[in-house]
Amino acid sequence: MATTADIRNGAVILHKSKRMKIVEFQHVKPGKGGAFVRTKLKDIQSGKIIDETFNAGHKLQFIKVEAKEMQFLYNDNDAFVFMDKETFDQLNVEPQYVGSGKDFLTPGMNVDLLFDDLEVLDVRLPTHVILQVSETEPGFKGNTATGASKPAKLETGYLLNVPLFINEGDKLRIDTRTGEYVERSKD
Repeated sequence: MATTADIRNGAVILHKSKRMKIVEFQHVKPGKGGAFVRTKLKDIQSGKIIDETFNAGHKLQFIKVEAKEMQFLYNDNDAFVFMDKETFDQLNVEPQYVGSGKDFLTPGMNVDLLFDDLEVLDVRLPTHVILQVSETEPGFKGNTATGASKPAKLETGYLLNVPLFINEGDKLRIDTRTGEYVERSKD
């Protein structure tokens, strides 16, 4: 059986009869007393995030999950529809599994879906996505020394702050982990 030494971000464990995804963890070795592991666990069923601490060497039951690359087709308000790229089967995924990733999904995008047998556990987006600006105030040249920003709405409806020189129609690289602007895309 695995122990706390085997903990990795994104791994799924069985904890208190619930499947929990490890969001982040930290091994701690205080000057006095035994080492321990501080974790943030996300309940896959409810989406609730809890803090949990395990003593070093504590036995954990890891759940083997399978990742499969699928293509996002569309959102019909009740579910997000993905297509298996090999069999062309379509799969409806409830919004709770997509979470904040809904702000970055565009039709045709390839993502990894994590499965435990046939049940979807999580949707993994690429680290960066390219999205087009659909609404923002006109850009200004040269006014970048102050680091000022303005709001912009992307093609998915996501709102974020961008530098003043960004215009409508520009394509931006967005970090899906933080939801922040990275750079203007050359694509």
